[in-house]
This record gives sequence, C-alpha cells and structure tokens, in this order.
Amino acid sequence: MQANGFNRRDVLRAAAACAAVYGTAGHTQNIWPSKPVTMIVPFPAGGGTDAFARPLAAQFTKLSGKSLVIDNRGGAGGTLGAGIAAKAAPDGYTLFMGAVHHTIAPSMYPRLDYDIEKDLVPLILVASVPQVLVVNAKQHGNMDFKAFLAKIKANPGKLNYGSAGGGTSHHLAGELFKQQSKTFITHIPYRGAGPALNDLIAGNVDMMFDGLGSSAGHIKGGRIKALMVSGSKRSPAFPDVPCAAELGLPDYNVTTWYGVWAPKGTPADAQARAIEEIRKAALTDDAKAVWAAQGAEFPNLTGVQFDGFVKAEIRKWAAVVKASGAKLD
Repeated sequence: MQANGFNRRDVLRAAAACAAVYGTAGHTQNIWPSKPVTMIVPFPAGGGTDAFARPLAAQFTKLSGKSLVIDNRGGAGGTLGAGIAAKAAPDGYTLFMGAVHHTIAPSMYPRLDYDIEKDLVPLILVASVPQVLVVNAKQHGNMDFKAFLAKIKANPGKLNYGSAGGGTSHHLAGELFKQQSKTFITHIPYRGAGPALNDLIAGNVDMMFDGLGSSAGHIKGGRIKALMVSGSKRSPAFPDVPCAAELGLPDYNVTTWYGVWAPKGTPADAQARAIEEIRKAALTDDAKAVWAAQGAEFPNLTGVQFDGFVKAEIRKWAAVVKASGAKLD
C-alpha cells in the first residue's frame, strides 16, 4: 500500500510538473516576437527611411533578443515596397516602415495595387524631420540662399533638383518651392533618396529638397551644403542654417515623417507588442542620439492617433498636389 501510495504521489507530482512545463512553453510561444521580424523599407539603403529604420532595428534586436531584419524594396516612389508589405502574411512577423510619401502617393499614382488606409494598419509614428534645401558643395558651396535663388531666377529651367521618386515629399517640396518662389527648375526622379544624394554629391544634379535625416551626415561631412530648412524655426541640429520664414517663404512648411505599419489582419496582441517594442527602441539613449544628430523628433503617436494623423496627411497632400499641378515625370 505504501509503495502504491508513494507511486500515486509521484505520478501526481509528475503530472503537475508536466502541466507547468507545457503551460510555460505554450505561453512562451505566444510572446511576440518568438522569431526574427522582417521590416520592409520601401527605399534603397542610404535614404531617410533607411537612416531611421536601421538604428531602430539595432535597438529592437538588443532589447527583444530577436532580430529586426531590414528588407530594402525600392522603386516607384516607395509604392513598390508598400504593395509588397500589404500583401505579406499578417502573422505579426512582417512590418512596414513607410513615410509621408505614402500619404502623397494616392493623389499621384492612379493605379496603386494597395490602399494605405485599408490594407495596412498604422502602429506608431517614429520620426519627424524638416525638409532641407541642399546643394553640391563644390559647385554652389560659395553661395547663400539669396545668391542661389538669384542664379535659379536668372537661368529658368537650366538648374535641376533630384528626388527620391515621383510623388515623394522631395518631389512635392520641389514643386512647392517653384510655386512659392516663382521659379522653374527641372525635376529628376530617382529610385530613392540615397541614389539621388549620390548624384548630388557627384555634381550630376544641382540641388535636393531632402529630409534632414538622410542629408545630415553629408552636410556635416562637407559633401553638400544646406541653404535652408523648411518651416518657421531653425533646426537645433543645424542652428546656422536659416529657416524658410527668415528667407521670405513663410508658407514653405514641409516635413518628412516616418512610421511603422503592419499588414491588415495582424493579430491585435502582436500589434500591441510591436508598438511597445518599437517605442522602447526609439527611447533608448542610442536612438535618441541618432534622432538628435539628424534633427528629428520622436512624435510617439500610436494606433488611433497615428491613423487620424495619416488620414489628415492624405487630405492635406491631395490639396497640395491639386494646387501645385504636380505630375509624375
């Protein structure tokens, strides 16, 4: 009897232990992320989106213990990568880092293969930077904004500006500049800000209206020169660069922002965990230092607030496209 009682107790203990082990294992499997996560970046390396995605990915990996793998899918002004992200499996392991360009695209591209409002779920707005007018340092480095503007006006159509592609904020910023300064410059679209910057540095294009995130390092390195930042205040990262309002363009207010989306149908718990992990990554000292060096703010809008922001941006840019007459080249 004693032996049987002992065995019974052993069996009960073993069953309880197994339940605890399996219960823990099941819970662990449900914790996101349990494997590497892919983040689609719809522009090549070297552009503004990539400049924020990579340091964010490094901090995410350090904090979560799982890799955030950057997958650069450039083309069609960022819409190619957005379409790929929209069609990805909604299992929580594909994210998309989009930008202001994706709220401009619906007004510029008549046949997008995705709907930014219906096919992707906005998670968190991670960075906002002013647009900056930059020129080739060797060709125009001896000029300030007023001298450069005089050169543009004296040579209508002869100077050009590069952009990250048709329908991007770089493109619209250039069209707004033309409209408000009453000048004419030729648009040269590229497959991302990185390739456009490379040609600006090489002297193949005259200027860019770039997000400060991708230009900051080149400005500090002396490869390009900043003549103006958009808006009504100077950037703390470049306090010597005058703002548009100071230079007679009080309504020239263009910012480039970056956010993270997930494919529609991504589980709510994975969305919540992704928001929290990305927020923690953006608030690390290392990420804050990168943001500050690039003149960026961390808006920290999430979920419904970010969704409302995106909808407002779509309406705003639709009006800008209509007023400026901007078209794909």
